[in-house]
Amino acid sequence: MAINGELIKAHLVNVREDISPKANIDYLSDKEIKKVRAFHKKFEEYSITPLHKLENLAKYYGLKNIFLKDESYRFGLNAFKVLGGSYAIGKYLADKLGLDISEVSFEYLRKEAKEKLGEITFVTATDGNHGRGVAWAANQLGQKAVVYMPKGSSQIRLENIRKENAEASIIDGNYDDAVRLADEMARKHGWVVIQDTAWDGYEDIPTWIMQGYGTLIDEAFEQLKEHSVEKPTHVFLQAGVGSFAGAVQGYLAAKFGHDRPITIIVEPDDANCLYRSAISGERQTVDGDMPTIMAGLACGEPNTISWEVLKDYSDGYFSCPDYVAARGMRILASPLKGDPQIVSGESGAVGIGVISLLMERDEYQNLREQLGLDKNSVVLLISTEGDTDPKKYKDIVWDGDCTSI
Repeated sequence: MAINGELIKAHLVNVREDISPKANIDYLSDKEIKKVRAFHKKFEEYSITPLHKLENLAKYYGLKNIFLKDESYRFGLNAFKVLGGSYAIGKYLADKLGLDISEVSFEYLRKEAKEKLGEITFVTATDGNHGRGVAWAANQLGQKAVVYMPKGSSQIRLENIRKENAEASIIDGNYDDAVRLADEMARKHGWVVIQDTAWDGYEDIPTWIMQGYGTLIDEAFEQLKEHSVEKPTHVFLQAGVGSFAGAVQGYLAAKFGHDRPITIIVEPDDANCLYRSAISGERQTVDGDMPTIMAGLACGEPNTISWEVLKDYSDGYFSCPDYVAARGMRILASPLKGDPQIVSGESGAVGIGVISLLMERDEYQNLREQLGLDKNSVVLLISTEGDTDPKKYKDIVWDGDCTSI
């Protein structure tokens, strides 16, 4: 029974039966992602983030196993976004120096870029995590960062960005307004936009950001092999503009082709641009305020590059209210005996919230049968952030905020 209304809206797609040409995914191949990962390994802060096995939760839900990649440990920044921003900035500077990124380290770029290119200002729009990653990378390289955040952004996330020596402010507009402002200011001042979305004429840097995200999924498959799992049967990916989801989806398609895992894209109801795009068959946008607690997913305009990848290779799209993410946060914070406790933020836990409802509730029996979720299923989820807003996290997990819709 739904709580005060419908919880999961689903749209499934028969992409595997479509023989028309598919979007290019060569830039997410094993070869390219190994190059990305080699760059990240040169960071002093680099370490592989945990892959948790939720064995008892899987048994409770009648699944073979559930694995969750925990990005709250990434570079001490509590979220995965730094992978994309750091690689894109590194690639940009290497290109300006006439070098392949595989030939340089972060330390080399710190010295050579400052001496030969001078001070560069990198500008971006963010709900928090991406901007903090860009600010951290720019600061590490001795460069400048300017960050714009949408109306309603967390003050704590704003201050964390400023701690990385960035100029950061909250504007009177939504995320997409912040993106447009970043682009406008870059044109006016000669700054460089480092944005994890793409539009006509701005595609190279978003592609590098997507490649940067490849490190986490490549790590995950290395870790799965340690559990004697060659590949999961199902992958659930949360999406804002779709850069992260598109990067992982492209990696899976490049690695496994037609035999890739069943992949579902999950969004908040207030910002479900990909869900709407999938239904219409054409790229759709969501306008106005997006008051979801899933701040990292509150984006209304799909990345033009990642949308093509998702459209051609993803098996379904879910749209969910905030309750689903809040439920996921509480499940991970209060695990079944024997499973690890995981601190997952509002945008990180929606996948486990979806799984919990799909497997528990009678109204989703047909949907889970269509997806083939059963005792043979191995599910992979990625918690993209920890408690990046500790107050909001406690409001939800401790005090029961978002207990209904």
